[in-house]
Amino acid sequence: MNFTEQLKQLPAITHLAELQLLDDNGNIVARIENKPGKIGSLTVYHALALKHEGRITPAAAEEGLALFAEHTADARQRPGAHPNIDRLFDIIQTGRTYNVKIVTLTN
Repeated sequence: MNFTEQLKQLPAITHLAELQLLDDNGNIVARIENKPGKIGSLTVYHALALKHEGRITPAAAEEGLALFAEHTADARQRPGAHPNIDRLFDIIQTGRTYNVKIVTLTN
């Protein structure tokens, strides 16, 4: 299944403003905003957080690489081109886990 097909299988993100990754001290280490160019990454990270009890673990990162499908191979070939995929590689390599804070849209 390609990336576009994968996204169709994941929970909606229309209610999200952004997703924040937090270190063990509660510091924000990354933000993925709900804006063009980031919607796919936000969708994947959101689905991972829901499945993995609000955390991005090495196991979650492995699943994320599968969800990113063809973009994962591209990220391996072009480090830096896909920072949200690069982060998953780093999580796997270091064994690091991030807590996730989901920020919803307010009216």
